[in-house]
Amino acid sequence: MLSLSYDLHIHSCLSPCGDNESTPANIVGMAYVKGLDVIALSDHNSSKNCVAAKEVADAYGVTLICAMELTTSEECHVLMLMPSLEKALELDEYVHQRIMPIQNSPELFGEQLVKNSDDETVGIEDTLLISATSISFSQAFPLAESFGGVALPAHVDKSTTSVISNLGFIPPDSTFKSFEMKNISRLEEFRSGYPYLQNCKAITNSDAHYLQDINEPVNFLHAEEKSAAAVIEALRHPNILQE
Repeated sequence: MLSLSYDLHIHSCLSPCGDNESTPANIVGMAYVKGLDVIALSDHNSSKNCVAAKEVADAYGVTLICAMELTTSEECHVLMLMPSLEKALELDEYVHQRIMPIQNSPELFGEQLVKNSDDETVGIEDTLLISATSISFSQAFPLAESFGGVALPAHVDKSTTSVISNLGFIPPDSTFKSFEMKNISRLEEFRSGYPYLQNCKAITNSDAHYLQDINEPVNFLHAEEKSAAAVIEALRHPNILQE
């Protein structure tokens, strides 16, 4: 069993709220410099910049999980971690067909830039990616499983866009076994208030929108090997004693 340093929630310049300097190549380069073992590129409702990120990550030897931060119909954020670039792009197409068709206004929300591995802009996403989709919170988890991935409720301790802030409870039909917290020091508070979380593994990520906010290698999870598939399996069937 390996102990892997991780940051599984990073936004690129494809997210309208992401900094334009947060290109896929720069993100992977920063992770490499910091010594992170595994990262996830998780833009809002899209995985398109995972193409360039995967190319750079393979060259640098950084393990990349191709992902997205899904906005559900209730406007809850859910991390969708995929086992391969191919599955992430399939999910991207599925979600694209189910997002509210609102035109992005770069002046209001920010640009949504698709980059190649040389930091060249190869596309601009016109649909506002921070919009809600028609996918419900409860549907997100079997959806991720159907693509061979895993879904985690994002930043459950945030006062906006989390399952607890938006719904006020953990749905009784929930099946997730891992979840994300922004401030891990509040873990016992949330486990006391929401008993479902007591038998789930908690992880904490940067939710970085700027390069400098990507985590240092201070958080670790245990997996059988240093691969996207192994990390996904560890989150799907966690040992909560190894937090």
